[in-house]
Order: sequence, then structure tokens, then C-alpha cells
Amino acid sequence: MSLPSSSRSHLPSRRAALIGSGALFAWSQLPKLARAEGRDPRMLVIVLRGALDGLGAVVPVGDPDWVGLRGDRALTLDGKPAALPLDAFFALNPAMPNLHRLYRAQQATIVHAVATPYRERSHFDGQDVLESGMDKPGAVDSGWLNRALLTLASGGQIDARGGRAVAVGPVTPLVVRGPAPVLSWSPQQQLPASDDTHARLLELYQHTDPRLAAALDARVRLVALGRAGGMDVPDPEAAKKLPPPGIARVRAFFAEAAGTAARYLARPDGPRVGALGLVGWDTHINEGAASGQLANLLGALDGALAAVETNMGIPWRETVVAVITEFGRTARINGTDGTDHGTGTVAVLAGGALKGGRVIADWPGLKPADLHENRDLRATIDLRAVLKGVLKDHLRVEAAALAGTVFPASADVAPMEGLVASS
Repeated sequence: MSLPSSSRSHLPSRRAALIGSGALFAWSQLPKLARAEGRDPRMLVIVLRGALDGLGAVVPVGDPDWVGLRGDRALTLDGKPAALPLDAFFALNPAMPNLHRLYRAQQATIVHAVATPYRERSHFDGQDVLESGMDKPGAVDSGWLNRALLTLASGGQIDARGGRAVAVGPVTPLVVRGPAPVLSWSPQQQLPASDDTHARLLELYQHTDPRLAAALDARVRLVALGRAGGMDVPDPEAAKKLPPPGIARVRAFFAEAAGTAARYLARPDGPRVGALGLVGWDTHINEGAASGQLANLLGALDGALAAVETNMGIPWRETVVAVITEFGRTARINGTDGTDHGTGTVAVLAGGALKGGRVIADWPGLKPADLHENRDLRATIDLRAVLKGVLKDHLRVEAAALAGTVFPASADVAPMEGLVASS
């Protein structure tokens, strides 16, 4: 199957993937402004690839048209299993007790009926807009998170002498690509090369490919940081310890990826900002919000959030985790007990730095006339407003940079105020 040209333009070459591979991105220095305030903020962005059914994750139990829309597949407060109450109108999928606990502790905020400016239904283009921060696909080859950190560096708020980005996994997501330098790290599936081999390769590439040499040197330093924290110790028995294929393995992978990210972010000498992608959210068939595919995935995401909190330790109180997706899914269930590509969805914020315990929504309603094109939850909040609010108040990215560099063509989208407790 051929990809749209806008998607092909963002697929990295083999060499580019080697230079900047990964799903976790981070900057290793904190803003000087935050340090002057006595703060040490962390931020982790989790991208759910495949489009999350926001109505199945955060249920509008107070909408009179909700049960009629989804019938016996509609989660309710008195259902089996019962949805977890959030406020007088919304409830949380019962597969997410950890998020519910964080919400009640005012360490989680949910934004409903939210979307990027994208209004079509292509995963490739939707993810492009989500991660580039532009208002249309194929516009740039860099991501909003990379550009946000670059504005901090150019403004003197980050010490760029030691600042680097870190990537974990096989391919760099667009959200983290760009001019800011990247370190790459991958879990060890075999014994690592010796220090002597590293030194010889580094000497070779310094003369033939300086950029690849810099990436190799960065990789060696990041592995050393991981080993110091017990995060990169080869285990010949690791494969034997994996759960069998299925949701148990998905849960283990989500928790390991998010937990490892948190352990890096928590280190005093580690990175401060990161992003990772979690796949599998394209629930066209047998979605099962109560006990099927979606419930399993939400349970795995809930475990990942718990792993972040646990592995962050004390720095959790200065952390914001943003969970975002390219678009939502249809309001109605389709003929195969799933949902198709839609528009409005939810964004989830978690972390000790939040002013949480709220569902933020300008609810559009679920009557047929209220739906986008008579099929989707209509988006009433621009996701860029949410991300701008976190970047402005948590990392102290300037409003002018947010409108002009980080999210171009968004001057009319004001940062959402009051998301962060320290703001």
C-alpha cells in the first residue's frame, strides 16, 4: 500500500533513523527561569497512535442522548462494570482506576471534545498535524516539542552546552524531530559492543561522517547514564520472562516504556522532557469499551501512568504527562461492534504539577444535529490551546514563541490558563 506524499516526506531514511531513533525525547537541562523560581519541571508526552475513542474512555453519563446513541454498549454509573464518577456529567472507563485515583487527588485533568485543526480521517495526515503542530499535514519536517525546546535554548533559558534530546526505540516520531540535538537509546536485546569497539567506530566516523559520529558518541554517553541508573543491564533471561503474546504483553510493554522514560526524567543528571508513542488504538472491530479491546488498552495505559508516577518518585510533584491522539472515533458503534475514524476525543493530563481534579469541556451534545457530519463528536476545544497552556505555564515557553514558532498559524488559539498549579 502506498502512502500519501505528505506521509512519505516524513519517513526517515535508514541513516536518519540510526542518527535519531526513538520514541522518547528529552532535553537534559532545565530552563534557567524555572531554576530561578526554585522549580525543576518535567514533561512527558504520550502519543496514542490509531485514534482514541474519547466517548469510550471518558463517558458523558449526564448527556440524555448517551445511552440512546450506544445502546447496551454505553458505559453507565450503574452498569457492570460501572463507570467511575468524575463529576456530575462525566465518568471514567472502569479500566482506569489509577487515573481515577490521580483525578481525585487533583493530579489529573481531562479535556473533552478536543481535536487538532485536522478534520479528515487519515491516520498518516492526522498524526502529521498532531506531531508537527501545524494546521495542515506535510507542512514541515520538525515537531512542536523539538521547536519548543529550541526556543528555550535560543532564548538563553537552557544551557545548550550540555543539552541534548534522547530517543528510545527504532524510529524518531515527528513530534521530536528538528534542529534540537538528539541522543538515541535502545533496550539491549544482545550483549553490547565493547568500549574498544565503540572507540574505534567513533574514530572512524569522525573522519567520514561527523554527524553520525556525534550520534554514536551521544548514544554511548546515554547508555552510560542508563547503566548508572540500572536501566541498561543486559539480561540473557529477559526474553524468557516476557508474558505470552496478547494483552499481558501489551501491558508489560506500555509499563516498561513509560517507566523507563520516567526513570530517565527522574535522575538529577537526566533529561527533563520526553515523548513516546503507544500503538494499537485503531478499534474498528470489537472495540469493547467495557471488557474488550478498548478496555484492555485503557487498562494498559492506566498501568503506564502508574509506572510513570512510581518511577518518577519525588520529581512526580513537578511533572506533567500529556496523553494525546490524532483524532477521535465515530459517536455510533459500527456494524462490526467497533468505531471508525472520527473527530473529537479526549486529552488527558496527569502529574503532581497540575491543578487537577477537573474535566474541562464545552460540551457540544450528542443529538444527530450536534454531531460533526452526523457521525463524530464535534470538537469545541483546540488541542493546541491545551499544549500551549502546559508549555507556557510549566516549561515557561513564551507566548510569542508558541504562536509563531512552536505552533505556527495559531495566533488566534490562546494558551489554556490555569492547568498548572505553579502558574
